[in-house]
Amino acid sequence: MSRFVPRALTVIVAGVVASVLAFASPAHAATFLTHAQAASQLSAAGISWSSSGNCSNRNNASCTSFTDVRQVTINGIKTLKSASGCALNITAGTETGHSSGTYSHWNGYKLDISKYACIGNYITAHFTYVGYISGWGYQYRSGAGNLYTDEGNHWDILFYNCGGC
Repeated sequence: MSRFVPRALTVIVAGVVASVLAFASPAHAATFLTHAQAASQLSAAGISWSSSGNCSNRNNASCTSFTDVRQVTINGIKTLKSASGCALNITAGTETGHSSGTYSHWNGYKLDISKYACIGNYITAHFTYVGYISGWGYQYRSGAGNLYTDEGNHWDILFYNCGGC
């Protein structure tokens, strides 16, 4: 009988753990936002956005869309605004017309922002210079690992995470 109890407990515990893991959502599951949800959060944080086409259609490259942007990306731009104290204007989100890949605009990882002296000075003073990326521009990495690339007429930001939010 004494050998039966530990075995029975092991089987029960293994069953409970398997049940919990089977129904738990993964910790890395991304939350994707609608355009309206993201725009509302950005507005509340004092972050503006603009589009050359004055539109938000994700399938139009002249628009600036936040459809299917990751919540972490929105949190990251809000963290940048808060930490820098600079005005931010987003000029590109998840709309078509950007390079493809896993960590792309389309997949909700990237935003482009206008180049203003304040944010440029903040990025170059607080983040680590990575180097010149041929065909892209001058790149900086934040302490959180996010990448900021000066592409000439705007900053392209890759948010792996929220930047310490």
